[in-house]
Amino acid sequence: MLRVPSYLLRVQLEDRPGSLGSLAVALGSVGADILSLDVVERAAGYAVDDLVVELPPGAMPDMLITAAEKLKGVYVDSIRPHTGLLEAHRELELIDHVAAAEGKQRRLQVLVDEAPKVLRVGWCVVARLTDAGPQRLVGSSGAPETQAAETPWLPIEHAAALDARADWVPAVWRDMDTTLAAAPLGDTRTAVVLGRPGGPDFRPSEVARLGYLAGIIATILR
Repeated sequence: MLRVPSYLLRVQLEDRPGSLGSLAVALGSVGADILSLDVVERAAGYAVDDLVVELPPGAMPDMLITAAEKLKGVYVDSIRPHTGLLEAHRELELIDHVAAAEGKQRRLQVLVDEAPKVLRVGWCVVARLTDAGPQRLVGSSGAPETQAAETPWLPIEHAAALDARADWVPAVWRDMDTTLAAAPLGDTRTAVVLGRPGGPDFRPSEVARLGYLAGIIATILR
């Protein structure tokens, strides 16, 4: 059976009545089927939305960009293959799975394994600043083998997007244009770190979402 390809499309559009409907019509004109929509951010006059869409077999994803950006006020921030599950309550399920795991190490592993599909990133690690330097406690399957020798942003007080072009970032991460965000996990010397190879940048709402989730997980770990 031929697999129907799906993509995660992040778009910025004017926040006005009818704009999303016009986008749906434009995407439908190239055979795209919208499976889900999440509001990433809303500000004065515009919105940023994540859409999971399916394309007919053989169709090129560039068609989505062309169709969307024909509309006034629509800009495609990024497009990536989508392999995650469509879940209505992703954060709650992740929290439940972490809570059900036995032992702190296993709970951390569940966190990094499931966070990428929930937060729509490429990889996740938990790092801790020790007297001997930074140490990776756990990492997801997609986490790069190359680790940061320094983490000048630790200790960390609150969730933040990190400077992905800073000197401490391993060259291979920069070569892949990886954007980064981190949040404290129980104490300021331990953090959950997200990596998104190829971008896009982390929006303030995504950073806040990471912070809230890390805070809840930290309570469970205690």
